Amino acid sequence: MSKPKHPRALAENQAQAIGRNIRTSPRKLNLVAGLIRNEPVSDALAKLSFSKRRIAQQVKTVLESAIANAENNHQLDVDRLVVHRAEVGKAMVMRRFHARGRGRSAQIQKFFSHIKIVVAEREDNDEGKAA
Repeated sequence: MSKPKHPRALAENQAQAIGRNIRTSPRKLNLVAGLIRNEPVSDALAKLSFSKRRIAQQVKTVLESAIANAENNHQLDVDRLVVHRAEVGKAMVMRRFHARGRGRSAQIQKFFSHIKIVVAEREDNDEGKAA
């Protein structure tokens, strides 16, 4: 006997991708994620491509992965996809030390974070409002 199948957490018109252990703090990553929330995926890709922030390229790869999941695994229309959610979470923290004067030390914290991007297919009635 096997375990029962895990029910799908997302709706039928949604797909997701998760980027784990990204080497930046959650505050900085959330600034980039805020750029693409509730945007059509074409606009979100353009914003990430021309963003000056270092981490934007890794967020772009996670978004491209979510688009590919929507197209290949769930047969959604790529032209009607919208970034439904972009959630940022805290991951591990590397602790290092910095040598200070008089034989003392100070702690340096290097933060990591996770990002989860959920894309959803736009409904037909929303398409008229956008145009």
